[in-house]
Amino acid sequence: MSENNCCCPSSGCCGTSAIQTVSTQLTFQDRLGAWKVRWGIGRMNYTVDPGIYAVGNPDEKSPVLVSANYKLTFDTLRRHLSGVDCWLLLLDTKGVNVWCAAGKGTFGTDELVERIKAVGLSEIVAHKKLYLPQLGAPGVNAHEVRQRTGFFVTFGPVRAIDIKPYIAAGYIATKEMRTVRFTIWDRLVLTPIELIAAAKVSLMVFGVLFLINLFAARPFGFLDFLAYAAAVLIGTVVTPVLLPFVPGKAFAFKGWLLGAIGTVLIVWAYGWFASSTLLLAIGYTLSLPALAAFLAMNFTGASTYTSPSGVLKEMKTSLPFIALSLLAGIVLILIKTIIG
Repeated sequence: MSENNCCCPSSGCCGTSAIQTVSTQLTFQDRLGAWKVRWGIGRMNYTVDPGIYAVGNPDEKSPVLVSANYKLTFDTLRRHLSGVDCWLLLLDTKGVNVWCAAGKGTFGTDELVERIKAVGLSEIVAHKKLYLPQLGAPGVNAHEVRQRTGFFVTFGPVRAIDIKPYIAAGYIATKEMRTVRFTIWDRLVLTPIELIAAAKVSLMVFGVLFLINLFAARPFGFLDFLAYAAAVLIGTVVTPVLLPFVPGKAFAFKGWLLGAIGTVLIVWAYGWFASSTLLLAIGYTLSLPALAAFLAMNFTGASTYTSPSGVLKEMKTSLPFIALSLLAGIVLILIKTIIG
């Protein structure tokens, strides 16, 4: 990722330690690490050390770009800086991306001020300008940073890919650079970690079903597994991908709607609407859409379509209905399974 080259503009190599020069080319290990994190492997430890890094051959006049120490964010940023000479000031966001860290307060005013002082930024650059990602704005008070450090804060583009054009244009961001997009691909790459989290819980569910099958009059079988798996996929993958195209504003409602459609189609295809299995059909029609709704609601934390207050409001409104529907459905399914 980096070389321990001394690249400070002043003598003494910025005190006693060298500043690492980072490459803009990602290695196989970088890409493998990103893939693993997308699937929830090592997610909580995917960080780089906070501090100051060099890209290219920066000097005392080079811009200072501020970002998070979440390695996925760091790698995304540096790979778009080919041909740019600049400094990267990484805040200690506890391994959280800029947007989420700004909401949590780790990408915040105090951390930025302390990091400026810790790296001796005033001795590295001759100017007093910092360029922060736009999504970090909720956590940083630019006026307070100026008062406490003397550095001016400017919020740059939303996306890392726009930084080079932004610098080339004299640090002027176009409307397009300021626009937050959340494309199908953006949503799709976030679904694996949601799917893995649901799969872990599902292992416990399958364990309970296995125990019930030891004495059930109607054991859970492959068709039940497919119905459950369909609800999980609808909540964790289908709803996020189709998010802007599904009616309603609440994520829970979107998940419930798609889950209800999917469940009715499955139950109808299995022939469970017959009188002998009607109780089972009703149970699944109550429980599986509720499951899909809950899983879809979890995606609010990854979406640009909502806010922290909106998430809390939706949870307060939706969770009682989800819980009641899920509980009622499970009771009916167990009655049919155990009694027959």
